[in-house]
Amino acid sequence: MHAEERHQEILHRVRERGSIRVTDVAAELNVSPITVRRDVESLAERGLVTRVHGGAVLPEDRTEQPGAVRPAPRGGGRDFVVGLIVPAADYYYPEVIKGAREAAAEHGLRLVLGISQYSPEEERAQVRQMLADGIDGLLITPCGPPGDRDWPAAELDVPYVLVERRPDHDTGAERVVTDHAHGARIAVRHLCDADRMQVGLLLREDSPHSALVLEGYRAGLAEAEFPADDRALFRLPPPGGDAAERERVLTRFTDAVAGGRLDAALVHNDHDAIVVLQRLRSRGIQVPEDMAIVAYDDEVAALADVPLTAVAPPKHAVGAAAVELLAQRLADPARPRHRVEIIPELHVRASST
Repeated sequence: MHAEERHQEILHRVRERGSIRVTDVAAELNVSPITVRRDVESLAERGLVTRVHGGAVLPEDRTEQPGAVRPAPRGGGRDFVVGLIVPAADYYYPEVIKGAREAAAEHGLRLVLGISQYSPEEERAQVRQMLADGIDGLLITPCGPPGDRDWPAAELDVPYVLVERRPDHDTGAERVVTDHAHGARIAVRHLCDADRMQVGLLLREDSPHSALVLEGYRAGLAEAEFPADDRALFRLPPPGGDAAERERVLTRFTDAVAGGRLDAALVHNDHDAIVVLQRLRSRGIQVPEDMAIVAYDDEVAALADVPLTAVAPPKHAVGAAAVELLAQRLADPARPRHRVEIIPELHVRASST
């Protein structure tokens, strides 16, 4: 069982039971107690659980903060309870969760977390369960096919906010998103300003943000008055996808660099950027001397052998802003609908200097 699978199993048990003992979970998952203890420490660092002696409990989200703005409780005098459903508790989403959790505490909201594991069926099941449990509002990152990512509009009878998703069909839903096109554009402009003349894009084809990253890449080239060349665009299957095609794409990419057809690239995401870095170096290609790299996501980019320049989406701010929108909607159901787009930053490191 992989670490992420264990984390999801632990989170499921904590949410179901309210607390867990390390020794009990270790026996249930057939792993050592020290492994579970490390998993709990990792989840606690992300704010998903609170460590206690011998185990973990749900984090306390009702803590009053001095000067906090608190929406009036709904009928019956109880506090508002809001759900947050994201595809995963690891890569990209821990900071989103942390931002949402901190903002919920500031607003006196109780936040309930669900992890869909990129399964539309699991996502729907969790939504139904949260509604049955009586949540007052929902924050959700739908994980279904692109045309289905606006599905909550037809099924929810509580206020909701989309997080890091733009529906294909405009339903009028409130949302908080990163301006990923701007992030890709500033990455390309950074490379062009460094006198890189042949800038490519290695794009994860399974990402919900791939179209926006491609849009920003092309806009950056146009602003620099560089011609767009589809031969510099490489669409990469995910590690769990078509392994043979993934290998072919990575080989074509490294061959293009070795053949002098590329001297820079934006690579989406961090994991693939590190794979590319290792392959280039194994072929004697120096980064950044021969090839400059900018990664997209900035989750682990700084940990590469050559620390990678990276576009950093404002993940924490996205989570906090989503809670802010929902809190205001709960306090004033008649307020105009809002959409928030937050600009990412470029963190320059050794791979592009």
